Amino acid sequence: MKKKSFTMLLTALLTFSTLLAGCGGNNNNKEEAAAPTTSAENTTKVEETEAPKEEPTEIKIMLPLNTTETPPDRIKTEVEKLTNTKLTYQFYPADTYEEKLNSSFATGSLPQVTYLKNQTTFIQMKDAIKDGQFWEIGPLLSEFPNLSKMKPEILNNTKVDGKLYTLYIGRPLARQGIIYRKDWADKLGLAAPANVDELFEMAKAFTEQDPDGNGQKDTTGIIDRNELTYGAFKTVSSWFGTPNTWGEIDGKLAPDFTFPQYIETMDFFKKARDGGYMNQDFAATSKTDAVNMFTSGKGGLYIGGSMQDIDSLNKDTIKNFPDAVLDTHSMVAGPDGKFAQWMIPGYNNVVLFPKSAVKDEAELKKILAFFDAMMTPEVANLMYWGIEGVHYTVEDGKAKPADDKELIEREVKGFKDSVIGEYETNGMYQSYNVLPGRIHAEELVLENVKVGVPDPTAAMDSATYTEKGVELQQIITDATYKYIYGQIDKAGFEKEVENWKSRGGAKIIEEYNALYKK
Repeated sequence: MKKKSFTMLLTALLTFSTLLAGCGGNNNNKEEAAAPTTSAENTTKVEETEAPKEEPTEIKIMLPLNTTETPPDRIKTEVEKLTNTKLTYQFYPADTYEEKLNSSFATGSLPQVTYLKNQTTFIQMKDAIKDGQFWEIGPLLSEFPNLSKMKPEILNNTKVDGKLYTLYIGRPLARQGIIYRKDWADKLGLAAPANVDELFEMAKAFTEQDPDGNGQKDTTGIIDRNELTYGAFKTVSSWFGTPNTWGEIDGKLAPDFTFPQYIETMDFFKKARDGGYMNQDFAATSKTDAVNMFTSGKGGLYIGGSMQDIDSLNKDTIKNFPDAVLDTHSMVAGPDGKFAQWMIPGYNNVVLFPKSAVKDEAELKKILAFFDAMMTPEVANLMYWGIEGVHYTVEDGKAKPADDKELIEREVKGFKDSVIGEYETNGMYQSYNVLPGRIHAEELVLENVKVGVPDPTAAMDSATYTEKGVELQQIITDATYKYIYGQIDKAGFEKEVENWKSRGGAKIIEEYNALYKK
C-alpha cells in the first residue's frame, strides 16, 4: 500500500513539473508556450546565432624529402583538422632539392612556404633575401604566443642584415661522435678511445686483428663518406683542436684550414688511409654506401653526423649479425689532452616566405598562425612522432616509436623533418630509448655542449661569402681530399689556400674581421 501511494505521489510531482516547464518563461508568447520547440528547431536556432566557422587557410609547402617515397596523407589530414588548414605539400628528393629550389626561384614559382635544404642553401639565398624577395617576419612574432618561444640566440644566427626572415628547424648543438662495434672492441680488449692516438689504434686493430673472427682480413677501421662537415673529418678535426669553421689568431679571425690543427687532422686521415685503416675511396662514398658498409660488417667505426643514428645502424647491423653490439662515444682528447666539440648554430634548416607567393601581410599572418599551431605539443607530436597508438606510444612521459620502423619511415618521416623549434620550445615528447648505446648517446650530447666550440661567424654576414663562399669552399674541399690521397703535399695545400684567398677569400677575411671588431 505504501509502495502504491509513493508511486502516485511521484507521478503527480512529475506532471506538475512538466506543466511548470511548459508555462515558465513564456508569459509574453502564449503560442510558443502552447507549442514547445522541438530539439531540431533548437539546434537550428543555436547554429544561426553562432559565428560562421572560418574557412580553412590554404597553404602550399615545398620541402626536401629524405625518404624514398612521398608520404601518404594520413598525417597531413590530421594536421589539417587541428590547424583548420588545407595543406598542399610539394616533396622533392633531398639529393636533387637544390636544383629544384634554384629553378623554382628563377621562374618565380616558389610556394608560400619554402623550406631550404641546409645552412649552405640558406647562405646561397641571402642575396635574394637582401633584395627584398622574402617577407621579414621578425616584427610579427610577438603576435604569436608559441612562435615567441623560439630561442632568440638561434633566431639571431639566422638573421640577415640584422633582420629576421626565417623560422628554424632546431637541432641539438653537438650530436656528433663515434658509433662503433663494441663487440669487436671487447673481443680485442679495447676500451672506448680516450684520445686521438687511441682512436687511430682502434682503427688499426679493427683492420688487422680479425675482430669478426672469420679468419679473413676483410674488415677496416673507419668507414667515412664524401662529406667533410658531417662525415668524420670535422669531428676528428675538432678533437685535434681545430676551430669551428673560423677561429682567432692574434686577435683576428681566420678560416679553420689556416690553422696547424687542420693539417694535423689531414695527416691523421692520410696515415689511416695509407695504412688501409679506412675505406680507400671515402671521398667518393655516399652516406648510403657508408651506412651499408658499416651495417654489413665491413667496418667498425662510424664517425661524425649524429650519434642518434645508432638506432637505425643497430637495427640493420643485427639483421646481419644478431650478436653485434653497438655503442657511442664522443669524449676524445686531442694531442694537448683537451676536449672539444664543434657546434652547429642550433638549426639545420630554415623556412622562408616568398613575396611572389604570399600576396600581403594578412596572408602572411594566416600562414604564421599555422606555424604557431605547429608549435603546440598536440601538433608537434603528431608531425614529429605520428599518431599515438599507431606510430608511437607514451612511456614515462616520452615517445616510444612503434616496432614497425618501415611504417614510421613511410608515413611520418617526411613531416617530421619540417617541425620548427625543438622540444624545449614546442613541447613535443622526447624520445624514450631502450637501446643502451642510444641512451649513452643522449647523455653524450649534453656532455658535448659543455666543451662545445661555436662558429664565431654564425651570426655574421659577409657579402663576398654570400656570393662566392660555397664556390670557394670547393677549392679547400678538393685540396683536403688531394692531401689525404697523397696527390699534393703541405706546400701544395698551402698553394690552394693562397688560391682561395686570391679569388675572394682575402675579402671574406676582411669583411668578417670588420664585423668581429665591433
